[in-house]
Amino acid sequence: MSPTTPAACARLIAQLQHDLRASGAADVQCLETHISWLLLAGEHAYKIKKPLTLDFLDFGTLAQRRAACEEELRINRRSAPELYLEVLPITGTPAAPRLGGDAAQAIEWAVHMRRFPPGALLAERAARGALGPAQIDALARAVATFQAQAAQAPADSPWGHAADLARLAHDNFAPLAALGAGTALAGTLQRLAHWSETEGRRLAPLMAARRAAGRVREGHGDLHLGNLLWLEGRARLFDAIEFDPALRWIDVACDIAFVFMDLHAHGLAALAWRFLNAWLEHSGDFGAVARLPYDAVYRALVRAKVAALRAGQGQGGVARTAAEAEARRYVQLAAQLAAPRRPWLALTVGVSGSGKSSQTQTLIERRALVRLRADVERKRLFGLAPEAASAGVPGGIYGEATSDRLFSHLRDQARALLQAGQPVLVDATFIRRARRAPFIALAEELGLPWRLLAFDAPEQVLRQRVRERAAQGGDASEADEAVLHRQLAQRQPLTANEASHALTIDARQPVDWAAWDSALPGA
Repeated sequence: MSPTTPAACARLIAQLQHDLRASGAADVQCLETHISWLLLAGEHAYKIKKPLTLDFLDFGTLAQRRAACEEELRINRRSAPELYLEVLPITGTPAAPRLGGDAAQAIEWAVHMRRFPPGALLAERAARGALGPAQIDALARAVATFQAQAAQAPADSPWGHAADLARLAHDNFAPLAALGAGTALAGTLQRLAHWSETEGRRLAPLMAARRAAGRVREGHGDLHLGNLLWLEGRARLFDAIEFDPALRWIDVACDIAFVFMDLHAHGLAALAWRFLNAWLEHSGDFGAVARLPYDAVYRALVRAKVAALRAGQGQGGVARTAAEAEARRYVQLAAQLAAPRRPWLALTVGVSGSGKSSQTQTLIERRALVRLRADVERKRLFGLAPEAASAGVPGGIYGEATSDRLFSHLRDQARALLQAGQPVLVDATFIRRARRAPFIALAEELGLPWRLLAFDAPEQVLRQRVRERAAQGGDASEADEAVLHRQLAQRQPLTANEASHALTIDARQPVDWAAWDSALPGA
């Protein structure tokens, strides 16, 4: 008979632990969450659902728990098949259980997983200062690939409607009211509630358009650093939400906003912007940026609500104080993410090998820019991945007509991003005035500041860099020395007006962008 009382459940878990130890399994542990137990034993892990019926899930019957286990296996095998092994019956009795056996005799069910080593969580790596560019770039690629392969919500499905997200956003505030009562936090919460309601209404047409365009997909739903792994040199997504499809059938932007927010919460804002830009390069979904602040604020307030609920669950002393402090911290982060920003436009100017892409990587992370990279977007026009070779494209991809189409595309994307309040860097050679002029006109039309980042280095340095890059491969740029030779002959000096907006950068050494802060528009 399935254990449903607290005493029977405790007996089952304790006996399984005992039996795993008796079998010789190493390092047997039991971790408990609000809705599950997780038994760790040697190289294995067994996740068992609690027999709960709550406002957001129903695990009340054995059949429902089995179905939840099977759904957890299915959705997580999409991104971590090597971790999620099988759904395993637990047979026998609560006092004498057995992992495995005849499914018809099951008293409980478990998701059997491969145990990953301590320290593999990205949250753990972040805590010890071991989360860096390599992991973030791999994560962005893994998330973009996962989302590209995920099922799209059918037009007649109930998933991904703006009104549903607005309701979820509204529901965050009631549990936080007591936390802010009588403090300055009450005013912050009031402003956030008004902002969330206003932004939700403003963004509703965009959300509907994105849904119609297939951006609502069966995603993850809980994509924070505690559910992301660095395993055997690869980024892995695991522990997607199985108990409520509405929480994982969401706009891809809402999924990546959780990563973006959580990196900020860990004090890694620069890596948050690195992740966003890498994800945009792989996905091409620049339309996600317009709703990113709304989604990130929603995610921060979800974490604040969870912490506030934990603080109110009867625990006292240090645990309650810590939970309340965590809730306040996430509310303050939400306020930071909701703060309006001053958009501005930056254009790189320089021939191949001058360091435009490598040197502006630090700038986009430091100044929270979205980068439009011409080499990447040119290939996207032909359905090519950023690092893919273009040699097989009939007629090539570097003709003047293609360049006209590319720069029109870059300008359109820059306009949309700037109008959404996002500072933008357009990374292209821009060695000809005719290519620069439409972008400068765009910034002036919108009444926004603009800067030219003029990179240069001695010709021998440029040639050496181009040769080395071509030899290494794996870069979006395919420029060789012949291309560089033509660029050097074609580049045109800046006009007087352009020069007054330009930063002349010696690209022989890494750029100290802090030294240029006063010359760049304010954040």
